[in-house]
Amino acid sequence: MKLWAPAAAICVLGIGLWAAEQQNPKTTPPPQPEQTVISVEVTRVPMLFTVTDKKGKFVTDLVKENFEIFENKKPQEIAEFSAETDLPLRIAVLVDTSNSIRERFRFEQEAASEFIKSVIKSEKDKGMLVSFDTEPALVTDLTDDTGVLDKGIRGLRPGGGTSLYDAIFFACQDRLQRDQPSTKYRRAIVLLSDGDDNNSRYTRDQALEMAQKADAVIYAISTNLSKIESDGDKVLKYLTAETGGRAFFPFKVEDLEVSFENLATELRHQYSLAYRPEPLIADGLFHPIDLRVKGRKDVVVHARRGYYAPKK
Repeated sequence: MKLWAPAAAICVLGIGLWAAEQQNPKTTPPPQPEQTVISVEVTRVPMLFTVTDKKGKFVTDLVKENFEIFENKKPQEIAEFSAETDLPLRIAVLVDTSNSIRERFRFEQEAASEFIKSVIKSEKDKGMLVSFDTEPALVTDLTDDTGVLDKGIRGLRPGGGTSLYDAIFFACQDRLQRDQPSTKYRRAIVLLSDGDDNNSRYTRDQALEMAQKADAVIYAISTNLSKIESDGDKVLKYLTAETGGRAFFPFKVEDLEVSFENLATELRHQYSLAYRPEPLIADGLFHPIDLRVKGRKDVVVHARRGYYAPKK
């Protein structure tokens, strides 16, 4: 990672830190994603999040004074706050095509197709499709054409091992970090899988770290039809909770409608805040965040649990 200068920091795209002022970049063809860097004055940490009651209903009438935030257990001052309801979406749909889900593959295709049709808005949002078995494969790059995405989904075929963590790492590092500034977009991964992994080069936590650096929220639709919680289900719950997303567990295609409606609503309705870390430390490490609604035990905040600071 690049060094953090006093007035400007060179940081990998999608690190999830806001700039008070961003320098105007020259218009040039986009370089290879892994080499892409951006210069910003890193002074603030942005957060997009939702609040629900215990029954999962969205709470949308809160104001800045209702919230308190802590970094490394130290209280922070909220500098900016707003209710963001319709940010452009950048969504990576990751579809498990491994042998482990062969019997549920039609279910998975239906889930992915229904989500794309219900969420992506032409000329505003963009979605991409990544399949993964022995290794991840880019089926369709970021596009607002739902017909192209649906065709890609229909052309998928199951077979091979499972590289779930590699797929998350690839989608975040090579694609979701493109459009900047990060605060102008809602980045999300929609993962359709049973949560099992037996072939990745990257670990679960390395995949999670890359998602956090890309400021991407992970949502999961489980393909486990047994109605018994599996180890894979636990993985899905972990990845979604750490990034501020949620996991859904429908058991047949007919159950998907409610899950999709909830997911689409969550992607379109969220709060936004930013704060300046005190103290401001450029150590390259993960800084845990705890966002709360003051005096309310009847609500749940769905937000990422931290960010990676630039390295000095």
